[in-house]
Amino acid sequence: MTIYSQHANRGKTQILASYQGPDGVVSTTVTSLGDSRLAAPIVDALNRISALATVPVSVHDRRARHVGYYPSKHLAALTDPAARAGLLSGAHSLWYEYVCLRLHQALADLENALVAVPDPIKIAIRSELNVEESELRSAVAEFSGEDSGPEADTLRHWEFGRPFVNQDDGVRTLDHETREQLDLQEAGITAEEREKAVVNLRVLVTAHAQCTDMWASLDDPCRDIFAEPYDSDGFFVTVRAPEPGDDADGSWEIEVGRWEPDDPEEEFEEHSSATGSTVVRCVLPASPTADEITGLLNFVGEQPKVLAEWADAHLGAVLEGTALVVTKRYES
Repeated sequence: MTIYSQHANRGKTQILASYQGPDGVVSTTVTSLGDSRLAAPIVDALNRISALATVPVSVHDRRARHVGYYPSKHLAALTDPAARAGLLSGAHSLWYEYVCLRLHQALADLENALVAVPDPIKIAIRSELNVEESELRSAVAEFSGEDSGPEADTLRHWEFGRPFVNQDDGVRTLDHETREQLDLQEAGITAEEREKAVVNLRVLVTAHAQCTDMWASLDDPCRDIFAEPYDSDGFFVTVRAPEPGDDADGSWEIEVGRWEPDDPEEEFEEHSSATGSTVVRCVLPASPTADEITGLLNFVGEQPKVLAEWADAHLGAVLEGTALVVTKRYES
């Protein structure tokens, strides 16, 4: 329910908290730092934490044509480090668990950003999280008709359906379209199948977050990571998870593909349009870990020319530099 920013003032950088008060938007100073470079990652992490904590309790859960509410258990993680492990253990819904994972990452990023600042700054930031958690929890309890104890003297206004946050976390986690996409993917699946899909989602999202390859994209957090590193000569790699709801035979796959110019007279470097197609596929014998996927993508990012070699591998061959075995070739 708060938007954070930084502001230069008298040779220092102030971190400001802006929120809806009884008479409009109010800005207060959280703390001040002597170096703007230290403030920037703190402000970024605070904005993501505020948005990821607030939006789930500010929208309806419309799965299965019902109108319900998402849990608020994630709020405890803002102030209780022991509760943060719980952000990685639920299976309520694909979108809610995706948000919880991103919240866990944002809280970790904040802790990393605080390592370089003096103790009084750490105390001020953690005090700010206490205020954010307390006021949001009180507002949600009042909205839900719960007995929240003695009436609190709250200063930050929260309104269901209209959260006052910066929702842009760079990966569209909180977009309405992302929520709809994930809701559609879990439509009709069993609770056990949803639990498996949540596990796969955590692996994909964590691997992507750890990846140093700027050309890796996570367009669908439940399905795949696509990576086309610079100077790969038109080749790309896709890490694909089983579709949510797949039966027991659903397996993880690594695919190597290439772009072919739509006009056969054009060279790849000069093409105006191209179509991608899979060249080789490797079906994995077991589910990979996030670290294994990250290692693979970083390897490709550091040695993009290896993709052309992988694309030439014959059926049953082991891809160079990996333990991956080619299980299918697609001939053009």
